[in-house]
Amino acid sequence: MLAYVTLGSNDKDKAVEFYDAVIGELGGQRVFANDRLQFYGTGPGQPMIAIGGPYDGEAATVGNGVMPALGCKDTETVDRAYKKALEMGGTCEGEPGQRMPTFYGAYFRDPDGNKICVCKLG
Repeated sequence: MLAYVTLGSNDKDKAVEFYDAVIGELGGQRVFANDRLQFYGTGPGQPMIAIGGPYDGEAATVGNGVMPALGCKDTETVDRAYKKALEMGGTCEGEPGQRMPTFYGAYFRDPDGNKICVCKLG
């Protein structure tokens, strides 16, 4: 059901550098861009994440309670993506670990303050 989610950034170049590294750990890549947004995905018809400035031209702000969760193929990928996020200037919001019997996840904020979860379900 999810087509894409957009995360606002006040420094698109820095955000693209961050997400190139983190999304790369998940097996994703840049799929297309326009003047305002860079989209990332894992393949045709799969959900995407877009990074860039708000449509209204105002400053990007962090949404309280907004947190995209990015699925990973295994717990090692969760660990690598979390580590890469911190290496690229992200901050810890919860180290990798088993949260429930069918949920292994980690949480971080990107350089703009957007909260992201990387997780393995099942």
